[in-house]
Amino acid sequence: MARQKTNSSGQSLTLARATPPAARRATIDRQTRETSIRGELVVDGSGQAQVATGVPFLDHMLEAFARHGFFDLTLEASGDLAVDDHHTVEDVGIVLGRAFADALGTRAGIRRFGDATVPLDEALVMAVVDFGGRPYLEYGLEFKHERVGQFQTELVHDFMHALADQARMNLHLVMHAGRNPHHIIEAAFKALARALDQATALEPRNAGVPSTKGTLT
Repeated sequence: MARQKTNSSGQSLTLARATPPAARRATIDRQTRETSIRGELVVDGSGQAQVATGVPFLDHMLEAFARHGFFDLTLEASGDLAVDDHHTVEDVGIVLGRAFADALGTRAGIRRFGDATVPLDEALVMAVVDFGGRPYLEYGLEFKHERVGQFQTELVHDFMHALADQARMNLHLVMHAGRNPHHIIEAAFKALARALDQATALEPRNAGVPSTKGTLT
């Protein structure tokens, strides 16, 4: 888009106006015999979340994730919770990962890498991500408790693995300290959010794909 302006000599000048980038968003609808999930992600959001998965602790973590990553997230899930929380938690990770992959498209112009270390009282967790197109999870969270309330702590691994796989990203989670499982998990989700906010940010110095290969897909 351009506009006309006249200078002091009466000459007509054409001034270029930058075209704002298209909104980076995605809507994913996943239906299986075990779960029904619909999620909408806006990467360049303001941290708003409307989440109802049927797993209250996961809702709490996803709300914190959206707030601290400045993502807008709407997600509704129903699953076979009478059997176990596993299918719902894992499939929510799948949907969120696919949403990031779809919203970023070719990943042109993004910073690609991000890292953050977040404390929560005695817990200290670092997340490092690379949107390089290669799915990998290095999981360093350790728990002495099997549950936070009714939530199984081992399900955090399943969620993170599904997320990294579907987003096609490297994800390293490193736990430096921690005793309370709620604090450890919440610090991990917040660190992940901050790292993803960095990695998905647009780099004004690079309009192309941040790879010497020329592709991240």
